[in-house]
Amino acid sequence: MPSDTPAARPNWAEQRLALALEASGIAGAWDWDAGTGLIRADARACVLHGMDPALGERGATGPELLAHVVPEDRPALDRALVAALAGRAPLNLAYRTWPPGGDVTWVQLRGRVLRDAGGRANRLAGVALDISEQKETEAALRESDARFRAIADTLPQMVWSTLPNGDHDYFNRRWYEVTGLPPGESEGEGWATIVHPDDRAHTWERWRHSLLSGEPYEVEYRLRLADGSWRWFLGRAVPVRDARGRVSRWFGTCTDIQEMRRAAEEREMLSHELSHRIKNIFAVILSLTSLSARGHPEATRFAADLRGRIGALARAHEFARPHSDASRPVIGPTTLFSFLRDLLSPYATVPGGSAEAPPSPADGAVEEATDRILIEGTDQTFDDAAATPLALLFHELATNAAKYGALSVPGGQILLRFWTEAGPDGKDRIRVRWQETGGPPVPGPPEREGFGSRLATLSVEGQLSGKIVRHWQPGGLELEAWLPAAALHRRTAQ
Repeated sequence: MPSDTPAARPNWAEQRLALALEASGIAGAWDWDAGTGLIRADARACVLHGMDPALGERGATGPELLAHVVPEDRPALDRALVAALAGRAPLNLAYRTWPPGGDVTWVQLRGRVLRDAGGRANRLAGVALDISEQKETEAALRESDARFRAIADTLPQMVWSTLPNGDHDYFNRRWYEVTGLPPGESEGEGWATIVHPDDRAHTWERWRHSLLSGEPYEVEYRLRLADGSWRWFLGRAVPVRDARGRVSRWFGTCTDIQEMRRAAEEREMLSHELSHRIKNIFAVILSLTSLSARGHPEATRFAADLRGRIGALARAHEFARPHSDASRPVIGPTTLFSFLRDLLSPYATVPGGSAEAPPSPADGAVEEATDRILIEGTDQTFDDAAATPLALLFHELATNAAKYGALSVPGGQILLRFWTEAGPDGKDRIRVRWQETGGPPVPGPPEREGFGSRLATLSVEGQLSGKIVRHWQPGGLELEAWLPAAALHRRTAQ
């Protein structure tokens, strides 16, 4: 245990400091005495300066201790020492040392001047820190930043970054070329001045939502170009997070989508025009069928069946075709329940009943689509990839039920149920059951399969890769069908 006498206390304090510096592995202590002009330095400080530790223990002159300082850094070090001794500035300077046969080492020199009663500097003491790793990290960051800027400036897109609060602090060269804004005018929130007034509120809303939630940012807006014109861009940004998961920066791009939007508008216009022509073709075919049947009474029944099938296809097309806000039919969302409610409504009401469709039920609920057809189970969304084969299947089933089955007598009913299950391949498939009750007794399957039944089977199995099985129960037809869930959507079906 060291002595606790006043004379021993400074020595014990120095020992503790030496032990702490030695344990750090990166710092050494030094002390300049104005009376002798010598600098004492511990082993670590000597190693950092490439000198013999024994010399540092005895005391070395300034030129001896600093002999291996890189020449380019020596003038700044001398000026800093003079300024510190004069009291003009604290000693805090980074410089390089390069001992013979060794590596360049970055040293951070920090010190404090001690003065006598007359104010004269009689001692300058401090520490020397090895900051080589810090400098290497800084150099790597500068190199990485330079590479990023070089890459960003060669991209055709506009690239930008922001602070965590959303203030922009970087735009690549392309941004300034396209917008014509001078450097500095886009920083902070200045970029918003060139967003189209009609798009500004929505853009700000999306940006603030991303800043608050940390979710990726994506929005389409118009920007004013250098020539004063407006052009559509897609703005995107993703957050960069630190080790604690906090957003440290945002990096984003602006992609020119003017031509893409124009092409999409042209495709939509063409699609509407084509759909309108197809709708007119259906109307013409129905009219020709009716006119032809009038001159051939023996073909009346055939014509009626043909008109029914063409009408079902027309209704399927009307449901699935692209619509504008003005042309969209009021038939509910694109779901199986809405589609079937509209398709089957002419068949499913008793005389005097209403064919008006009720609202779609929630998943799992039972929907009374009409007076005589119940739709049960989980509703499914679908698109035009499945509309035509489904229309043919259910139109054929409803037509046959109206002629021979449950819908041919007042008390008959049909239960139509949908649910999802895993198929043999592990993928989801939709199971459909059409069950007729209350109709005429069924003696068994028909002697031959009609054209409509074959058409429905081919449509489902050929176009949707599904499967159909018919069970001719005494109480009525029971049909089961299995459809791949992906077949109901064009994107997944492909």
